[in-house]
Amino acid sequence: MPLNREDKRAVVAKISAKVAKAQTIVLAEYRGISVGDLTHLRAKAYEQHVYLCVLKNTLARKAVMGTPFAPLAEHMRGPLIYSISDDVIPAAKVIYDFSKATDKLVIKAGFYEGKVINKVDVQALASIPSREELLVRLLSVIQAPVYSFTYALAILAEKRQSEAA
Repeated sequence: MPLNREDKRAVVAKISAKVAKAQTIVLAEYRGISVGDLTHLRAKAYEQHVYLCVLKNTLARKAVMGTPFAPLAEHMRGPLIYSISDDVIPAAKVIYDFSKATDKLVIKAGFYEGKVINKVDVQALASIPSREELLVRLLSVIQAPVYSFTYALAILAEKRQSEAA
């Protein structure tokens, strides 16, 4: 059922609000993807706090009009799925990871740091560890000396106990 004007305005307003907070947008063509696969992709996007939507390109163009993402409008052709995230990496990571599993999802373009990026750039962006992964790595680096020190103390205490006995 086609949308009336009021519904179209509401969709544009909703997408515009998402775009206003976004740091990254990735466009991918989704021809031939099954409903089950699309549902799986949406679940992955939800886990990563990525807004994923399929909408008419004319509405998407209106939503990005007047924003830093406006240059992306020229790439909005064909059946596209839009991946939008407030964080830099998740929008690219969700789409790229899913595109590796199926050839039916083809990355068309993206937008990051004020410029339109191609498929290779989206892949490079997706390969950067997420903020959470970097924090885990930092924590493990910080904990390593403490763990080694406590391990050394335990060996020393064990050695003293065996000498005392």
